[in-house]
Amino acid sequence: MRDYLLTLCVTAAVTYLLTGPVRKFAIATGAMPEIRARDVHREPTPRLGGIAMFFGLCAGLLVADNLQNLNGVFELSNEPRALLSGAALIWLIGVLDDKFEIDALIKLGAQMIAAGVMVMQGLTILWIPVPGVGTVSLTSWQGTLLTVALVVITINAVNFVDGLDGLAAGMVCIAAAAFFLYTYRIWYGYGIEAAAPATLFAAILMGMCVGFLPHNMHPARIFMGDSGSMLIGLVLATAAISVTGQVDPDALKIFEGSTRQATHAALPVFIPLLLPLTIIAIPVADLVLAIVRRTWNGQSPFAADRGHLHHRLMEIGHSHSRSVLIMYFWSALIAFGVVAYSVHSASMWIVLIVVGLSAVGLVLLLLPRFTPRIPRWAESFVPPRYRRRRQPRETYEETVSGLGDESHEPQQPHGIPVERTPVPAGVNGATALGARSRFPDRRKAGSRN
Repeated sequence: MRDYLLTLCVTAAVTYLLTGPVRKFAIATGAMPEIRARDVHREPTPRLGGIAMFFGLCAGLLVADNLQNLNGVFELSNEPRALLSGAALIWLIGVLDDKFEIDALIKLGAQMIAAGVMVMQGLTILWIPVPGVGTVSLTSWQGTLLTVALVVITINAVNFVDGLDGLAAGMVCIAAAAFFLYTYRIWYGYGIEAAAPATLFAAILMGMCVGFLPHNMHPARIFMGDSGSMLIGLVLATAAISVTGQVDPDALKIFEGSTRQATHAALPVFIPLLLPLTIIAIPVADLVLAIVRRTWNGQSPFAADRGHLHHRLMEIGHSHSRSVLIMYFWSALIAFGVVAYSVHSASMWIVLIVVGLSAVGLVLLLLPRFTPRIPRWAESFVPPRYRRRRQPRETYEETVSGLGDESHEPQQPHGIPVERTPVPAGVNGATALGARSRFPDRRKAGSRN
């Protein structure tokens, strides 16, 4: 575990330290596209954050190659080299897209080529466990098609969800953490060394996201762009393919009986193997809904719009940061819920906890304007938006005394009334000069008392 933590920390440090210079480079090269109709930010923001993330990936692989406990991953498997070659190709296409806006079909073709390069180096799905049938071996063509499809779907799911500051990096980090726990358990819990590459990939992916998030949280100083979103999507898909393609379900040897009985009994354990996309269920759901919505409206599935889940959260009243936190919550609930159920499928407490947290999530969705407050003694430890508003005592006394007078029209020094200037009303009754007073004038029109 210490070697994984060291690899994670080095990856995060390299990504974090390089993001600042990359931001200056993006500004100097003009990689700051104009604000589009679907964008949420209000001022041009540099892209190319994927450059720092890619070098973080390279640093993580280099450190792992020189650690005694992780060096065997590079000696016994060709998967790290397959990941690096595929990542380099998809990253290069992403950098060109961030600068020159490449056509969507060209990017789709590049994603397939990157997946094909990894398949040629041995990173492919060899077999899958099917409920009621058992372990099914795949032919070369079947494994290749399934691998390419999984890579393309995962990359575009992450790319589609990259619409708010810190959203894609945070959700992928949550998915990588859940996947790391699962693969680490398979390796050290059951002694299956074939799960070692996937465990390493998940740790490096967490470091890439953790190092980039401080620069990308709202308000973001830099965007990862397609060079970053497609890269982390590829790494996540590679980890899932590595486990599914190389870990033989029969090697677990945790169930006895016939093949069908064992497969039925082990179904919760196979969930992350069979359906790795459940780890990123929210981005995949957003991807499917976007394709259906655009096709139904007669548009291209690659046409951009403002109908994504994070856009809808903001339309119903959630703030930018709150929308991101809600997406984080649902991603963590699904990812860690699936992993927990795969470990203890017979425990009803897991189901009850997931149901309870789902109810909490629904409450958060129904209360978009609710702002939590904390006790006054803890206000110094939280951001200002969570503190209680305090009115100065002098202002409060003047306001209260003014309300008690028969006439509290503003006066000039010699007693001549000042003529009021009407102020146009703004949104929700506020004026153009400021917010509505806490002590509104409740007198009827034409009355002075």
